[in-house]
Amino acid sequence: MSERPLLNQKLDGSTFRSYYYLKEELVSFCRDNGLPTSGSKEELTERIAIYLDTGKVNYVKKPSRHRNDVGIITENTVIEPNFVCSEKHRAFFRDKIGNSFSFPVAFQKWLKTNTGKSYAEAIEAYYRILEEKKKGKTVIDRQFEYNTYIRDFFEANPGKNLQQAICCWNYKKARQGHNCYENIDLEALKDVP
Repeated sequence: MSERPLLNQKLDGSTFRSYYYLKEELVSFCRDNGLPTSGSKEELTERIAIYLDTGKVNYVKKPSRHRNDVGIITENTVIEPNFVCSEKHRAFFRDKIGNSFSFPVAFQKWLKTNTGKSYAEAIEAYYRILEEKKKGKTVIDRQFEYNTYIRDFFEANPGKNLQQAICCWNYKKARQGHNCYENIDLEALKDVP
């Protein structure tokens, strides 16, 4: 494995994709090269890879979102299209669930993909999602590679500490290839006291 190259215009898209870069580095590259800086890490990566391979700027087309004002929300109210977590929604769920209510990612996804269901069904889904979370390993979205790596590191090495996990992460992300934990990453700890 080779050391991670600097993110610059000399890279090709394939080489660029085979290394780990922080979102801040991606935004900085976009800013320096006249590319749009908005979007998720995955979107920025795709935009930069296209630019490195073709020299073309892939402009972001913002979808027009028509936000529906749902008025008063009750348990019988239907979840509106283009659901957006608003203060009105937060107040409703806090009233029904309690002050501990938050919008976990899994629940946000459920709300956005269940247009037409009732808010009573949403409350049931919220409790179901919390129970599922208690029972098993939480699914971490792909863009959170660091979190996934650290969780997998501790799962494989229960006696290790966070400093060791971060040392192995830094070793891994500087190398070409995937960023999933492997036992070989413990190589990074051989010179650490």
